[in-house]
Parts: sequence; C-alpha cells; structure tokens
Amino acid sequence: MYALVRSLLFRLEPETAHRLTLTALDTAHRARLSGLLGDTYVASSAVDLMGLTFPNRVGLAAGLDKNADHLDALGALGFGFVEVGTVTPKPQQGNPRPRLFRLAGPQAIINRMGFNNAGVDHLVANVRRSRYNGVIGVNIGKNLTTPVERAVDDYVTCLRKAHGTAHYITVNISSPNTPGLRNLQFGDHLDSLLSALKDEVTRLDAEHGRRVPLAVKIAPDMTLDEIALVASTLQANDIDGVIATNTTVSREHVAGMPHAHEAGGLSGAPLFASSTAVVRELRRLLPTMPIIGTGGIDSGVRASEKCQAGADLVQIYTGFIYRGPELIGECVRATQADGSTHR
Repeated sequence: MYALVRSLLFRLEPETAHRLTLTALDTAHRARLSGLLGDTYVASSAVDLMGLTFPNRVGLAAGLDKNADHLDALGALGFGFVEVGTVTPKPQQGNPRPRLFRLAGPQAIINRMGFNNAGVDHLVANVRRSRYNGVIGVNIGKNLTTPVERAVDDYVTCLRKAHGTAHYITVNISSPNTPGLRNLQFGDHLDSLLSALKDEVTRLDAEHGRRVPLAVKIAPDMTLDEIALVASTLQANDIDGVIATNTTVSREHVAGMPHAHEAGGLSGAPLFASSTAVVRELRRLLPTMPIIGTGGIDSGVRASEKCQAGADLVQIYTGFIYRGPELIGECVRATQADGSTHR
C-alpha cells in the first residue's frame, strides 16, 4: 500500500510531497484512522533513560516536523518519542529552493534546508496543545544571522522557552547547513556552550521543579581523536545524553549518482556504517552515557544493529520516508528483542 503511495508522491517535488504527506496524516488522525496507517505495537517495551520513561525505543528524528505542527498525527503512528525542530529563536526562511533532493537508488536524501522554521514561540505553543503521550524532544539551534561567537545567546533563549514543555532538549551543533555551526563541536567553543547551557538548565530545573535532560547531537564526520575530545567535553559538563549522528557531508557511497553533487547533508542508508561507527566509539568512551543512535536505519535489523553497537534508543527519518509507517513497528519489535540498555 505505502509503496504505491510513495510512487505517486515521488513524482512530486520533494518539499511539496513532504507537505502533502503531513497534511494527509493530520487528516487521518482527526478521522481516527491512524491505526490503519501504522503499527502501534509497544507491549512491555518501555525503557527508562535520562530520568524519562520512553514507551518504546523508536523515535522520530528532528527535521521532519520542524514546528511541531503535526506532533499528534506522527505520534499516533507508534513512535515512543518524537523530536521536533530544529527551532531557532526567531522565524527564518532557510536556504533558497531547491534544497531537498532524493537519491532513490541508495534510498538517501540530501538536504540543505537551513533551519527553516516558524520560531520557538510557535513550536512551544504547538507542543502545549499536543495530546501526544510519548516523550517529546525539542531540538534547538541558532539563527543564521547570529554570529557563531554569540551562538550561546540563541541556544539559551530556546532552552528557556522550551523548558516548560519539552521532556528533553537537544542541542544541535552538527547541521552542515548553517555556516560555522559545526565549529561549535570542538574545544573551547563546545565547552563554553555546554557549560552555559548546563548552568541554565540546572537553574530552570530548580525554578520550575521539573528536570529536563540535555542531549547533544553530533556529526558523523569526525576522526577518532575528535570523537574522543567531544566525548570528554560531554562528560565534563555532565550532559545527559548524546545523539549520534546528524547527516554527513561525505559523498563516498553516492559519488556519481544524480544529485550527489548537491551541497547539504546526506542521510539515509549510505550513512548507516559511519554513524554506527560513531555510536560504537562513543559507547567505548562513555560506558554509561545514554546514546540515541540515528542514521541509515531502514529496517528492524538495522535498528537492532544500532543498539548492539551501543545505542539505547534509535531514531528514524529517511528510512521512514522510503519505507513508510510499517518501519516503526518493525523497529520496535527488533529493538525490544535486542533489549540492550546501558543506563
């Protein structure tokens, strides 16, 4: 069924197809038909992590629902958690179109969206209205016009505004589509950013009487030494979890294919090996830190392999676009059977 729908959607420009699909999901949810679209199998698969209880190990990665406009409809498909965003303090258009490209052969996508979103106030209002009973993560970033040297201001603004509604907050410092952003992953830049955010979230937790874990999303395009430096900084700042990984700028596995020359981050099946290698190395360096593994998961087998490498939870995005809602239940069953939780 989904293969037929996908063949029709893939005849459309990618952003148009994306918008129509989410609108259709909203319509199905309002008509109480979501159960016909997804496999909501979650029996006895709850996982306690970062002080939160996740109904199952399978989440939706940030980027698909940037503004939490479709949170209830997506959550009804059976996800244990949904991460919305990336959101910035002020609304922004993102990069010029075209900025989203399908590589259907290897089941991949290249995007250079550029944090297009309606601003943190819009997202927070949507999360407050939501009736989704899974875990909600809010992924935060900086506006394009904010200098990297002042990035901490944008992250703190988003943190303050999202704290009251998010179950956890993800610091996105690894998108390749905002100039200079990935520089925040290393050395004093990362340490000063995380120190400021950790201080602020600790203050907010005490003020509001609720603990909101802080996670950091990192890139796959790092050497072993760079991964070690990042891991050390995460640990030194008592960060609650790490998401590995964002999209890659490498074209090693898609070179010569249509659209492979386009600038942006590559996601999907070609990312699986490199993102999983980062998960494995992080688990070696951080034996007890919660890890959310994402990148290239297009089957239950891949989800299980990500957990075996060291991930406690997994997220899907591009695989969901190519496989449809059935992938959710398939991954839930596979990761429930795997059963590896490190913390």
